Amino acid sequence: MTGVPASAGGSGAQGASGAKPVRGGKLGAAAVDQASLWNVANLLTMARLLLVPGFVMLLLGNGGYDPAWRSFAWAAFAVAMITDLFDGHLARTYNLVTDFGKIADPIADKAIMGAALICLSWLGDLPWWVTGVILGRELGITLLRFWVIRYGVIPASRGGKMKTLAQGTAVGMYVLALTGPLASLRFWVMAVAVVLTVVTGLDYVKQAVVLRRQGMAEARAAAAESAREAAK
Repeated sequence: MTGVPASAGGSGAQGASGAKPVRGGKLGAAAVDQASLWNVANLLTMARLLLVPGFVMLLLGNGGYDPAWRSFAWAAFAVAMITDLFDGHLARTYNLVTDFGKIADPIADKAIMGAALICLSWLGDLPWWVTGVILGRELGITLLRFWVIRYGVIPASRGGKMKTLAQGTAVGMYVLALTGPLASLRFWVMAVAVVLTVVTGLDYVKQAVVLRRQGMAEARAAAAESAREAAK
């Protein structure tokens, strides 16, 4: 009880307590402290949500066919796609995962993509069936995740990431007022995105069915084991 700070005791104090400084301790503590609603990952997600109405106004500005307004809309869409890459990475790397982020992140992703597809179809740039296939797939996969959530989580696959990249690239090309060969190229990029959307969607269905069957089999086995233990 001398009132002397522990650091003043030098190595003797360190030896008495048996504690050693942990490298990166301050950084780790900071990361834990940031794991709240207002951490950087959640702020990026919220920014992406706020971009949606601005993106729609820019895309439909001046009748929806002004190249300048469409360029600004593309910039907003690109920012949204970039923040989508960073917020999840930051959350996982620095332990910033929150319940809000788990819910808001996929909503933000679907909101910006859905807004872009619906607006493009409304303007006549993109067939409605393409919008229906992509949005129908996203809604279906979301429902599938809830269907099997008690048995486990369906992980994001490499094909799913390729689908997201293809969709983002294709939609971005349609948002821009492209002409000539680039206008033709965007059709093929969107075709690839639609194929990946369907193929990866079917793969998710397969994974969901397998996961549910495994979970139900494990639950039955556990119930049978409990019954045997109770009968002893």
